[in-house]
Amino acid sequence: MQRSGLKPETTSEPAENQAPAEAEARALPYQWNLLAWAALVGVLTGLAVVGFHELLGFINNGLFGPFVEGLLTVGRSQPPELPPELPALPPDTGTPLRALLQVGLGGLGFLPPPPAAPEPLPLPVSSLPDWISLWPVVVVPTLGGLAVGLLRRYGGDLGPGLPSLMAMADGAMPAQPRLPLQRLLGASLSLGSGASLGPEGPSVESGGNLGLWVALRGGLSPQSQKALVAAGVAAGLAAGFKAPIAGVFFAFEGSFSAVQGRPSLRAVLVAAVASSLVTQLLLGDTPILRLPAYEVRSPLELPLYLGLGLVASLMSWALISLLAAGRSERLQGWLAQLPPGLPTALGGACVGLMALVFPQVLGVGYDTIEALLGSDGGVPLLTLLVLLGVKLLATGISNATGFVGGGFAPSLFLGAVLGNCYGQLLGASGLHLPVAEPPAYAMVGMAAVLAGSARAPLTALLLLFELTRDIRIVLPLMAAAGLSAALVERWQGLADPGLLGPDPLEEHRRRQLAALPVGEAFEPEAPLVLPAELPAHLALRQLVEAHGHCLVVADGAWVVGLVTLADLQRALSAEPSRSPSGAALMPSLMDCRRGDLVWLPLSAQMAQLEDQLTPNGLRQVPVFDVPAAVAAALPHGLPNPGLPVEALRGLASRDGMARALARHLQSAQDWA
Repeated sequence: MQRSGLKPETTSEPAENQAPAEAEARALPYQWNLLAWAALVGVLTGLAVVGFHELLGFINNGLFGPFVEGLLTVGRSQPPELPPELPALPPDTGTPLRALLQVGLGGLGFLPPPPAAPEPLPLPVSSLPDWISLWPVVVVPTLGGLAVGLLRRYGGDLGPGLPSLMAMADGAMPAQPRLPLQRLLGASLSLGSGASLGPEGPSVESGGNLGLWVALRGGLSPQSQKALVAAGVAAGLAAGFKAPIAGVFFAFEGSFSAVQGRPSLRAVLVAAVASSLVTQLLLGDTPILRLPAYEVRSPLELPLYLGLGLVASLMSWALISLLAAGRSERLQGWLAQLPPGLPTALGGACVGLMALVFPQVLGVGYDTIEALLGSDGGVPLLTLLVLLGVKLLATGISNATGFVGGGFAPSLFLGAVLGNCYGQLLGASGLHLPVAEPPAYAMVGMAAVLAGSARAPLTALLLLFELTRDIRIVLPLMAAAGLSAALVERWQGLADPGLLGPDPLEEHRRRQLAALPVGEAFEPEAPLVLPAELPAHLALRQLVEAHGHCLVVADGAWVVGLVTLADLQRALSAEPSRSPSGAALMPSLMDCRRGDLVWLPLSAQMAQLEDQLTPNGLRQVPVFDVPAAVAAALPHGLPNPGLPVEALRGLASRDGMARALARHLQSAQDWA
């Protein structure tokens, strides 16, 4: 009997030690398999971005080089001699602005002047203004817009955006990723002809589509599919900006992301490294932006950078609102009634007309950013303010009329101009404070506007740090970018603003949510309202009996908070506080509250419900019948004087929202 009893004891310890080893051994093939797929996604994304940049440079150089020179020659009665010292276009010219400056179409006074040309032969006297001679600047974006419009009309869909890709990986909609050939061709035509957008959006979304495409071909699980979408996102941003660290953080920080777990992190790291290696081997390791060293005058300037973060949040809000207005259903429905190609052609003509006075609004604008950062505040303040408005308008028109591109580069452009204006107002052109030169504020402004627009403060911070490689810039970046992102999220919520480019599927889903009142997502049971002084253990018993997940805490006739099941369990599991006599004190409901109350007015829609539930990790939100003026777009905390218990109408939940959408889908099928 003893021997039979000893046998399990002698074998139990090795079995216990062997079980984790066997589990790890079984997990290793999956881990290595996922990393191999991630490396493939990174290489494919890097190659796609390299091809995109080469095609963009070729189109840009061709249109604003020989094509513009040919138009100028045809449009002149007597072609002037070109200056013999005018340099040829370098092969790495990648933006319309630099090409414009090199073919002599001019620019603002703060940019480096072109070489002086010899005196031209006398021309017939004309009463027309000089800027009319720049008419090719209008022709090129117009023709580019026509080509992009026809491509989008007859070439098919460009493919889903990042929120839709994540929904496809979750199984919420049919998985239909697209190889990025048409997207990158459309972006090359758009940016090469002068659309006021950026190349990083197409790069990132191409990486996401490649990630899901590879995952589907490999037959991977939904969680692995989401991991490869995130890996493609990181690879796209890392290759587009030559900033792998920022790419990794954006894959997990972006508002589209729902990726969790160590396997996903490893896959994202591998993809970012692979794509960066490909781009460095094929395009070189020169940074995409050449930024000067950050200048530090005094640590006391930090509050001034907080002011810049506040102003940048307003600029981010303006950019997001303008992009959203351009993609509104009403405007897009009106543009769809026009002949194919005409909306983008008209948009290109509008951008070209702006470029007659401000050629810096054309294309990506990195050359203008470098020129701003290289100046010592000598740019006229009024000129910068006008350029700020013109660039914002050109970006909105380019996005609304159907050009292909993202909002990262315009965000950096607007941030650089805004920061330069802010630095001038603090310094020589305004308050005459002993602060750093305007280029220092321009660099911080770039990160602050990008952080607010993309809802990604860590990405913006790390991107500027990777571009400057200066540790002294980190503290001002953290202050300005963090404040800007926090304020924009407070005003707009965490929904994807479409800064990378429009996502029709996601916008259609959000419009469906916005059309449904929040009352349709109510739980069938009435909310449990308990007094604030009730002991937590009694409240827990009532909540369990009611089969609920949260309860409303009331202090008399006023609601003071929301307590979840986890809050009650945490309070009861903690070490109890004791009275002076040593007796244990039981926590009350008031002691179980965590954070401000998250709620919604009865006039809200389900889109706002989703924005409240997702970032706060909640399952239910109380809804009150209060005037709309009392509540912000996404209210947090108690308004003045408070929320009366009698105004509580119910608890809106995730499950209720899913049931409401299912009911409407069923009704639509019945009508069909």
